[in-house]
Amino acid sequence: MVGGAGFIGSSIVERLASGGAEVLVVDDLSRGRLENLKGPGASAELAEIDIRDADALHRRMVAFGPEVVFHLAAQIDVRASMADPAEDAWRNVVGSVNVFSAAHAAGARRVVNTSTGGAIYGPDAPVPTPETAPTEPLSAYGLSKRTVETYADWFRRAKGLDVVTLRYGNVYGERQDPKGDAGVIAIFCDAVLAGTRPTVFGDGSQTRDFVYVGDVARANLAAAEAEGPLRPVYNVGTGREVSIRELIATVARAAGADPALAEPVLAPTRAGEVQRSCLDVREARRDLGLPEPTALEEGLRRTLDWMRSL
Repeated sequence: MVGGAGFIGSSIVERLASGGAEVLVVDDLSRGRLENLKGPGASAELAEIDIRDADALHRRMVAFGPEVVFHLAAQIDVRASMADPAEDAWRNVVGSVNVFSAAHAAGARRVVNTSTGGAIYGPDAPVPTPETAPTEPLSAYGLSKRTVETYADWFRRAKGLDVVTLRYGNVYGERQDPKGDAGVIAIFCDAVLAGTRPTVFGDGSQTRDFVYVGDVARANLAAAEAEGPLRPVYNVGTGREVSIRELIATVARAAGADPALAEPVLAPTRAGEVQRSCLDVREARRDLGLPEPTALEEGLRRTLDWMRSL
């Protein structure tokens, strides 16, 4: 599990360990947190390695001999990618090539790769967006993820490495740090619990597909366990388009907060962000046997309960 101490990765680690799997977590802990590896996840072996260190990654992966490699390590901040695209590519593209190479050398049966459904498609893509839509990212982050997918194609053709890529919507849920490179839901929940109005970049009409972390973990396990060939790419989301203003109102309602907190503070739109994003997830539901996604308000209640417990 590469990036296994992170918000999403640790949720997958917990499920793997609960099922009795032997798990190696590779994480440099720059964003991942040791406290995420508690409960069943505490049984996982941790290798503190930066995936840009090809030699160290290769040695540890070959020694462990994984059946499946889950790749979730990445630089995920769109703003950071726009400010320093070289660093974004160094982390995401070069690091991912190292992961694929190490997985191949270790004889892994499959790699489940993480990509973005929210930043990889172009502004003119149909909504909900199918996997067949053109990839025309506005941000350097989206471009780096598209490049990684191209390398995944090359590893399939040239090396025979079975790489399945999951393009996520906007993931939220327990263990997402509202103070770090957080998604908008963690930030909004933190603000509402503190009794402050959330800040919105733009007018709040922009839309996203918000998917609960437990559903993303389930999709990863389904992609790992599926027999036979899979499609190279699957969208993982809900298929429901939610505006930022609707999201804030739902957060306030789920928190039982003052409705006045649902009126955001507006700030200028940020470069590299799309106006509308919602994923067509029919292929993943059919091929991976995924159930109906967690309803947004239910996922928000779970997230808020976790944040209150901190």
